[in-house]
Amino acid sequence: MEKVSSPAAIIRAEGHGERRWFFGGGVHIWKARAAETAGAFLLFEDQMAGGKMTPLHTHPDSDETMYILEGEIIMHVDGADHRIGAGGLAVAPRGVPHAFMVVSESAKMLCLHTPGCCESFYWEASIPLSDGDPAGTGPVDMGKIQESARKNGGITLLGPPPFALPAP
Repeated sequence: MEKVSSPAAIIRAEGHGERRWFFGGGVHIWKARAAETAGAFLLFEDQMAGGKMTPLHTHPDSDETMYILEGEIIMHVDGADHRIGAGGLAVAPRGVPHAFMVVSESAKMLCLHTPGCCESFYWEASIPLSDGDPAGTGPVDMGKIQESARKNGGITLLGPPPFALPAP
């Protein structure tokens, strides 16, 4: 019998998927949840305002792939900074320290975790948005990020953002 990675086909149009305000900044649109892919992966679109930065962190049990759809980021991976614009790709292998900063006015990217074991972290570090809620609003709350990381795993926070460049 052939093994499949998903119990059923997943079809979501542009803009479809659960919208969540992520306490680290940005709106996630969940395209494929881990349960839908039998744990193989988690995929969400991340819509972010300029200046958004992540702390230096690792994902000990998943590779994180970011495909930039719009805008530009600086990706800090394993001690080196890389500018990545629309159409560009960054892969942070599991356990490799990384962070990113949005350097354009806004940015949109697809974020893929393989396997999808980080979902509980993102889920508890975000809240649902209704269709009427404007994108990109809500308070950044690093305390909630830290609490979700401690409770759910999937991420190890190593320190503050490592960027010497000021955000725009």
